[in-house]
Amino acid sequence: MRIPFPVRVSLLYVTCFAVVLFVVQIAEGTSPVFAIFSLLFVMLSGVTFNIAGGFSTSTGFYVSSYAILAVILGITWKAVLGEPGNSNLSQPELTMKVYAGSMAAMLVAVAVSRKITVKKPLLGSLITDANMQGAVAGSLLTGVVLTVYIMLAGQRTAGSAVAILAQLNGFLPLAIILGTLYEIRRSGGTRSVNLAGMIAMVAVTAQGVISFSKAGMFAGPLCWIIVVSSQGYRLSRAQVMGLIFAVYLAGHYMVPFSQFGRNYGEPTIAGRIDAAVDLLGRLGEVREQVQAQAQDDERSKYFNTSQGIMDRLQMIFPDDGLIDITEQRGAIGIFPLIMGVENLVPHAIWPDKPIPRFGNYYAHEMGGLADDDDTTGISFSPTGEAYHIAGWIGIFVWAPLLWIMLFTVFDSLCGDPRVHPWGLLMASFYVHMAPEGMLQSIIHAVGFTSIVMAGSAVVTAYLMPVIGALISSSRRSTLLRTGLVRGTFRQGPNPLTQQGVGQ
Repeated sequence: MRIPFPVRVSLLYVTCFAVVLFVVQIAEGTSPVFAIFSLLFVMLSGVTFNIAGGFSTSTGFYVSSYAILAVILGITWKAVLGEPGNSNLSQPELTMKVYAGSMAAMLVAVAVSRKITVKKPLLGSLITDANMQGAVAGSLLTGVVLTVYIMLAGQRTAGSAVAILAQLNGFLPLAIILGTLYEIRRSGGTRSVNLAGMIAMVAVTAQGVISFSKAGMFAGPLCWIIVVSSQGYRLSRAQVMGLIFAVYLAGHYMVPFSQFGRNYGEPTIAGRIDAAVDLLGRLGEVREQVQAQAQDDERSKYFNTSQGIMDRLQMIFPDDGLIDITEQRGAIGIFPLIMGVENLVPHAIWPDKPIPRFGNYYAHEMGGLADDDDTTGISFSPTGEAYHIAGWIGIFVWAPLLWIMLFTVFDSLCGDPRVHPWGLLMASFYVHMAPEGMLQSIIHAVGFTSIVMAGSAVVTAYLMPVIGALISSSRRSTLLRTGLVRGTFRQGPNPLTQQGVGQ
């Protein structure tokens, strides 16, 4: 079995799915307007994905992650439950119109960015098969050392050296991606796991468990899945069963574990480890308590009853609340975008710069938090925030402008994820950012993440193989461009020959 990695989807299949969903929604009593714009959103998503080049670009990951994780999963699961799609919402028809409008705007942004993206990726030639093994070892060592140091340093203040290192430290996910890619190519597609990749995955997962972070816990397996699917790797029956079990474990136990664990608020690493070990020993009880709390939580009730992880795999309910506030009080203006740009100024230059926490600000506007709570926030999609700051101008002007910059910058840097590891790294980032990152995350990605990625690419290409050569017993790792020793790579499946779904 191979995990699909389409460069395009059949619009016939997309249309059939949209029509079936529309019919089911109407049969269940969904508002015709809501159902029509749901159909339009799904069809526009398929067209936009194809124009983006599918998964041959990191932009394709953004489009699919936004469409599926923000909207499509939610309305589909609502139909599966037999509930009208517009129920439990304050502005259901307007919300779905906003989503359809945002996808139309994204389609234009994708089309424009494709015209101005450079053809040869700027970071494409830095990592090659010849220097990849050393880069894996160096990234692993650097990532482990930095992660341990950051965790032992305890709480970090904005602008501190520890905070800066935490933002720069993406070496463990990179080690997973490079390690998996290297093993698949070296073995000719017969293996996908090596020791360095396993160590990096365990370290990333452990860090996520200790910090009670869903994104952290799932980052390692997600990186592996993205790489093996991009390379056309054939999964064994045992690996397929393992993935099914991992998905069940994640949705059934680890998501409630993460939600419950955040309530502990342990300031020390020792305290967090003790709390994590305690909760891991009673996952069933933790799940029951989280379910009981979810029944009383009015902030996430798109479905009539708690649906566990599915409550988190849609942004319809929080976006609807933000759109409803906008209709009641009016748009707040573009000052969140201005603060997002200002936030790019380093603390060394602006030591007391304000830290934007608009997830918290919007939650207070909606009345979902206590007056003295200035830390908790609610995630919203870029669409919800765009409408809140400027109404339809936010949807058709500000959001697409930011999307054009985002897509152009990272497609120009990363290139084809099937060939270059940087596209794979950005794909893993987009899975979380696209549906719930808001517009500030786009500004941060363009102005900060792009620079960090370019710097990391240079460091990984030139410095990490040196570090890897010092700690690796293998003589096959080489320095970039020296060509002194070259590993032997067996011919494996060519991911560039994979066809789109339905082709």
